[in-house]
Amino acid sequence: MSARRTRSALSADLSESILTYRTSPPLLRRSRRHIHESLRCKALEGTPPLLSGEHTLYTDQEVTFCDPQQRHAEQFIKGNIYITNYRMAFRAVTTEGGSYSLTIPVGAISCVEKFGSVRNGPNGYGFLIICKDSRTIKFAFKSEQHRRKGAFDALKMMAFPADSEGDVFAFQFKAKFPEDGWKVYNAEVEFSRMGVGSEGGCWKLSFINKYHEKCDTYPSVLAVPSNCDNRLIDAVCNFRSKGRFPVLSWHSCRTGCSITRSSQPLCGLLNRRCLEDEAYIQKIIDTNTNSTMLHIFDARPKLNAMANIPRGGGYEAKEQYVNTQLEFLDIENIHKMRESLFKLQAVCSLCTDEQRFMLLQNSQWLHHIRAVLNGAQRIADVINQKHSSALIHCSDGWDRTSQLSSLAQMLLDPFYRTIIGFEVLVEKDWISFGHKFNQRTGHGGSAHDDDQRAPIFLQFIDCVWQMCVQFPHAFEFNEHFLVTILNHLYSCAFGTFLMDSEKIRDSLAVRARTISLWSFINSQIHVYRNQSYSEHGVLTLNTTIENLELWSNYYMNSQLKETCQNLILEPARKLETDV
Repeated sequence: MSARRTRSALSADLSESILTYRTSPPLLRRSRRHIHESLRCKALEGTPPLLSGEHTLYTDQEVTFCDPQQRHAEQFIKGNIYITNYRMAFRAVTTEGGSYSLTIPVGAISCVEKFGSVRNGPNGYGFLIICKDSRTIKFAFKSEQHRRKGAFDALKMMAFPADSEGDVFAFQFKAKFPEDGWKVYNAEVEFSRMGVGSEGGCWKLSFINKYHEKCDTYPSVLAVPSNCDNRLIDAVCNFRSKGRFPVLSWHSCRTGCSITRSSQPLCGLLNRRCLEDEAYIQKIIDTNTNSTMLHIFDARPKLNAMANIPRGGGYEAKEQYVNTQLEFLDIENIHKMRESLFKLQAVCSLCTDEQRFMLLQNSQWLHHIRAVLNGAQRIADVINQKHSSALIHCSDGWDRTSQLSSLAQMLLDPFYRTIIGFEVLVEKDWISFGHKFNQRTGHGGSAHDDDQRAPIFLQFIDCVWQMCVQFPHAFEFNEHFLVTILNHLYSCAFGTFLMDSEKIRDSLAVRARTISLWSFINSQIHVYRNQSYSEHGVLTLNTTIENLELWSNYYMNSQLKETCQNLILEPARKLETDV
């Protein structure tokens, strides 16, 4: 059977069938929107049940999972593989009579590399899967008739749909849940909770960006000082990188302190000034009646900020921005963070404690975590102890700025330590304010070495976990909650972390066409509750390196990832039938 068909046509045909190797290898050839298919159909015993919208593309028998670290009783485990539009599943019965299963969402795959050839001996011919969640997984195939090829081509087609203008699984996942996660965050409601728009208040809602014309990476609903007009905002937009002018992220009704966020000013080599920008900063200062000083936190090392000046960027000079105090927080850029993660992943693949310790030190991962946490604590201290307001920015204001702003708010505001509050925080400070989830995570793309990929959101969740370790009773959510969020950051099963901005999500109707991760979590919220939770006030972290630790239960515990990943399978089907 051979035909040339579109991806959507093939998907429809395969939804009722399981494709498997039988007597001749499958030939999958991918051009932009077409694939060749030549397969024999045969259902394998033990095929995993499927989610709504999930269909099986390829299966094979007697595939060997290779575990060189021997984290299991056997180093080589033979079983069946099943490749669907959502996952690659491995199911096996061990020689001891037990069962073994492994699930890899195809969206979590960063790279697939072949090794060996048909001339190699047993377990010397297969492919290596490098995952975005730090797992490296190796499968070996029988060499007869090039058995590896069908699985390799099917896996690449499902893992990297962007290469052929396809959609990730979130646009095909059709489950129904009792809770609607898209209703968790409403910007107007959340700003109202902070006192924005109240009669006589210092902050107001602004709809100047309603159609994303002023700043295409900002949300449509913003909060600005009450005495600002649109002409002033226009001028400030033109003086800030990417038009990301200072806007409110958090406000305390009790003290009047605020956290605002922006991008760098465009001073350049000529040391340009913008009187409107300076006036706007003064209006932010005036919103806080308890202090006449605004602390500006530049997330970058000072040398990096200075290096941006020849490219037209810069930072706020104290001589021009009166009543401000500038502090550089020495957090490295995305390239350093990506390099550090690669080194950390090498740590995870080694099996001796001595090797891990040496490479962990070399990776500098915990030093970067400490820099982010230390910056967030500095911001919280200024607000809590000096009752001053804070403005945070990096270069463009969508990476380090999001980390610092959200972590500082978690230290200051107990609402964000609840499950719903944390979801609101992620929606507000990450999703609506334009963190580039697609670009930083590489959703659906095969460019494993893309220099725009970076573990910025992973670092944020790691920082939250460090906070939970230091204050185990102060957070309503547990570790499974954090791991589940990271699993589905990569899985592409939900629309929550898709695309790079609100404007793009709106243009693609992501909310209408996909399911929110919060729908899944909040429909079984008891699973993610910390049973020892009690509300705490302002938190003060110990950010010395000795008080931080590697989150080994995430980075080096495949079983925990598997457990949290499986939460979407049986519960998702049960929740759907209960609706």
